[in-house]
Amino acid sequence: MDSPALLAMTDFRQQIPVTIEPDMSIEWALQRMKTAGVRLLFVVNPGKPLLGLITSTDIQGEKPVQFRQQLNLRHEEIMVRDIMTPHGELEATDMADVERATVGDIVSLLEKVGRRHALVLDQDPHTGAPAIRGIFSASRIEKQLDRIIETINIAQTFAEVESVLNN
Repeated sequence: MDSPALLAMTDFRQQIPVTIEPDMSIEWALQRMKTAGVRLLFVVNPGKPLLGLITSTDIQGEKPVQFRQQLNLRHEEIMVRDIMTPHGELEATDMADVERATVGDIVSLLEKVGRRHALVLDQDPHTGAPAIRGIFSASRIEKQLDRIIETINIAQTFAEVESVLNN
């Protein structure tokens, strides 16, 4: 828990994230995850900013069932865009904070915000604009620590996220 947080982060400078387009079926997304050996896909339109994320839990959980019932659709008609988590709802922290944080700080963050993933933002070296640098995954940290991360409590504001990392 006292190890540097960087040891638990998937750094996208070293590992390219797996992506999917929003108009693909959730069945295709799940197959892509299995083929790539991941549980999360970045939802993108080519040449445009990140739209959101979709996880295997999203696909295999209650989201598709609820969506299907609301619109009277067949399961195979549900698209990634229908159940993904939009980028505006994603948790994120700055790389500068991550460089000072421990794995325990990240566990506290994930538990407090009630999420299984948290993005890491850094400045693009060419433009200076914010860019996604990496991601923390509760599953990866659980394997490293041999401990379950409880993600039930939800933070109400971004200030709460910052507070967890800065304390």
